[in-house]
Amino acid sequence: MKNQYERLMRRCLNLAKKGEGKVSPNPLVGCVIFDDDYRIISEGYHIGCGKNHAEREAILNAKEDLKGKSLIVNLEPCSHYGKTPPCADLIIEKGIKRVITGMIDPNPVVKGKGIKKLKAAGIEVITGVLEDECLELNKFFINDIKNKRPYITIKTATTLDGKIAAKTYKSKWITDETSRKEAHKLRNRYDAILTSSSTVIKDNPSLTCRIKNGRNPIRIIVDTNLNTPSYSNVYNKDGTKVIVLISENIKDERIINYPENIQFIKCRIKGNHIDLKSALEKIYNTGIKSILIEAGGKLNKAFIEENLADNLIQFIAPKILGDKNGINFVYGYNRNEISECNNLIFRSTKKLKNDIILVSDFVKHEKQPLKRY
Repeated sequence: MKNQYERLMRRCLNLAKKGEGKVSPNPLVGCVIFDDDYRIISEGYHIGCGKNHAEREAILNAKEDLKGKSLIVNLEPCSHYGKTPPCADLIIEKGIKRVITGMIDPNPVVKGKGIKKLKAAGIEVITGVLEDECLELNKFFINDIKNKRPYITIKTATTLDGKIAAKTYKSKWITDETSRKEAHKLRNRYDAILTSSSTVIKDNPSLTCRIKNGRNPIRIIVDTNLNTPSYSNVYNKDGTKVIVLISENIKDERIINYPENIQFIKCRIKGNHIDLKSALEKIYNTGIKSILIEAGGKLNKAFIEENLADNLIQFIAPKILGDKNGINFVYGYNRNEISECNNLIFRSTKKLKNDIILVSDFVKHEKQPLKRY
């Protein structure tokens, strides 16, 4: 039975991922309905913010009577009226006898209430199936509920010795084409992608998502002194929102020369640069819940040293560049003792064609890691 539940939960997780790039700020949810022989009767997933939840989609997709059947879903069914009616009520109405969930919903509006309602109706409820995987899938949603700030991932492509470019700043190509395609899939998962003015000036990137049915994340440029040219690729009018973080001292007359699709956010200055923590609060207030950083070593270093990064995704190529000829992915980062290092926890590894992806979580002190609710 346990193996069957885990098999079906993995199907839920795969279904949920189909909503990547479409459901934020809602969670990714997949649902499967099955009979006593573990035959899948129907399935569904949350396809977009404001649209049917996964449970409702699975129920509506069913071609047979659901009385006495079982339902498995990676997140606790909701019990309240939001943009859609409560899923728990529909489950009860259809006579489903058993509900298996991966995790409790951390949203205080739901937290435990959906399960309580199902149990009160005489439905058997089983919780915690593949809980860690369910928590990981919805870490953006959990972070939003618990910490009220964007989830920050630093993505970088390096040599084995941690270099992102040669001293000439040339970096094409450290990783292979397979890795670059995977990186575009990654962009589709995040609300926004952030880089520095230095990267825009040196590389003139587009920061778009070039996968089938993908969507471009909001582009955020950290440009303290407004040095990026107004004709840069990141400012293209392709329907994508662009945010530029600038010093509060920048005069409005300098802004009028830039395309009208840009939202300028004036930020407090800390030292000679934008106060990143304060800037992230302003970004969060625009509705952005997750940010992928694709920048140079200096900005990576700033996010790490200020304890603002949650996650590191490192594409590693089997190449060695060396200290004298390479630029570190955390440029200027130095520690005198091992005990002073920023610590991370390995989350996963994946072998691609020639390269590997190493995913790690930063150990943070001001908040608790993902946990059971």
